[in-house]
Amino acid sequence: MARGVRDVMSTRVVTVRGDATVAVALERLRRFGFSALPVVNARHRLVGVLSLLDVLRHRESGGDDSALVEQVMNPDVLTMPPTASPSVVAQRMRAHGELRVMPVVERGTLVGVVTRSDLLRPPRRRGRFDALVRRVTGRDDADDEVLLALTRPGRERPALTAATPVRELMTTDVVTVAPGDAVELAVELLLARRFTALPVVDGGRLVGVVSEADLLGDRIAGRRGPRTVGAVMTRTPVTVPVDATVGEVVALVAEQGLRMVPVVDGQALVGVLSRGDLV
Repeated sequence: MARGVRDVMSTRVVTVRGDATVAVALERLRRFGFSALPVVNARHRLVGVLSLLDVLRHRESGGDDSALVEQVMNPDVLTMPPTASPSVVAQRMRAHGELRVMPVVERGTLVGVVTRSDLLRPPRRRGRFDALVRRVTGRDDADDEVLLALTRPGRERPALTAATPVRELMTTDVVTVAPGDAVELAVELLLARRFTALPVVDGGRLVGVVSEADLLGDRIAGRRGPRTVGAVMTRTPVTVPVDATVGEVVALVAEQGLRMVPVVDGQALVGVLSRGDLV
């Protein structure tokens, strides 16, 4: 039987109301470690999506976190029905560069979401024991991701201003891959760490970035046989120098829609910044 997107989607969806404030949405995004939230009305009808990028762009235009979500969200949302095939969903997400979360809607009601990670993850066979566990505990695979986000240890962040040097904010203990590493290793790292992209380093020198979109594109093309990271990575990633400021990076992310920005000293990778770091 053909696999539908309902077999890979997460049904326990964290949402936010359109009449809530951006501050409420941000607290929810931080708590669960998400990059975007579906926005619903009182009848649980999907009315938009609010992402960290939307918040950064809102702040760059002079807005603050007391604004309503419906004033900041993207109301033009691409959705799919539960009967859509995962390959079709992957192609749509690949075609829209900034799209990482695809809402699944049935008769106007939000019934789940699919992320790029869901599409990269190998299909899991569910037996009768799995069904029994879900009935007894009320948990499924989506809950495991939520628990991971809640229990991941945090680190103290400095108070941000536009003049804050990125070296005070960036993550320096960076997970990387090499051009000769197998594509499967990159997929495993992205899924295990819940990252959206990984820097590709050769001898300490940044030579590219491999993202979920790169890996999905490889699978959509139907390529077979062993593949290396160097064959699918983006070879000219946007970077910032180590002496850049937070204000400069926020403007860059807001303008280009970047999810992760490598920080370099010359050609050497010294850290990374994500949208979550900047928000």
